[in-house]
Amino acid sequence: MKKDTEIKIFEDKKVRTLWDEEEGKWYVSIVDVVAVLTDSPNPRKYWSVLKTRLKAEGSQLATNCSQLKMQSADGKFYLTDVADTEQLFRLIQSIPSPKAEPLKLWLAQVASERLDEMQDPELSIDRALEQYMQLGYSENWINQRLKSIEIRKELTDEWKKRGLKEGVQFATLTDIITKAWSDKTTNEYKILKGLKKENLRDNMTNTELILNMLAEASTKDISAATNPKDFEESKKVAMQGGHVANVARKELEAKTGKNVVTSLNAKTALQLNEGDKKKSKKKKVDAGGDVSFTQSHSCRFDSAQRAAWIETVTSVTL
Repeated sequence: MKKDTEIKIFEDKKVRTLWDEEEGKWYVSIVDVVAVLTDSPNPRKYWSVLKTRLKAEGSQLATNCSQLKMQSADGKFYLTDVADTEQLFRLIQSIPSPKAEPLKLWLAQVASERLDEMQDPELSIDRALEQYMQLGYSENWINQRLKSIEIRKELTDEWKKRGLKEGVQFATLTDIITKAWSDKTTNEYKILKGLKKENLRDNMTNTELILNMLAEASTKDISAATNPKDFEESKKVAMQGGHVANVARKELEAKTGKNVVTSLNAKTALQLNEGDKKKSKKKKVDAGGDVSFTQSHSCRFDSAQRAAWIETVTSVTL
């Protein structure tokens, strides 16, 4: 059962969600919804008491809610009570709150957006851009991240043409590319950045993203040019593609005297940015000499800006 984890933003509060592709529905963290509705200092305790009351009343909501693993504030994944949209509407009716109706409208919008994106992929790019902005990432970083998504898709499409399989084979080739350009396996890279199940690319700096894109784009181009016959030959191509970016990384490090691959992750960068804002609103966070993950001011995209971003992403220029 394939599930995509996403953090949604409702009135500056994070709501953890999971999209179940097979069932075609969203599952949402109940505790996060309770936090939105009640502003309780302990939404977990609030939900525990409410769930006990609902069970005593014979409510199916309390007995039928599922549990899925979601990431907690400490970075670890725990089983969390979740509900689909229909169940959440019933839950909202059980909690008196002035935010009930706005939240219902928001949930309906979240559900419809996913269906719309299946029909128009550009909407998915647009939504990803807005979500990264809401989470505090800088425009410059988002530009690189969205380019990396498109380049990754081109690479996986190339692998599929060669008859390679998603899962173990894709993961193995990705690991070879990562090791070839960064001198670290994917797991070693994540350990360096203090990550567990978080997305590695979402925690790369601009320079790391650019070099990772160069490695993946080079692998795709070499594969298209040499026509590897099987998985073993594709592994050699992955090594060659990663080596192209490795040469660029070492030359850059020699010129700057700084390591490209660092322990800086998005969470740390965002914390640094918040601390910096408290000291002075005029200062910018400089993430170790690299372009920061974060934005120093809030900004929104008008329709023309969104169109420009989408054109940049889909053209995929390095």
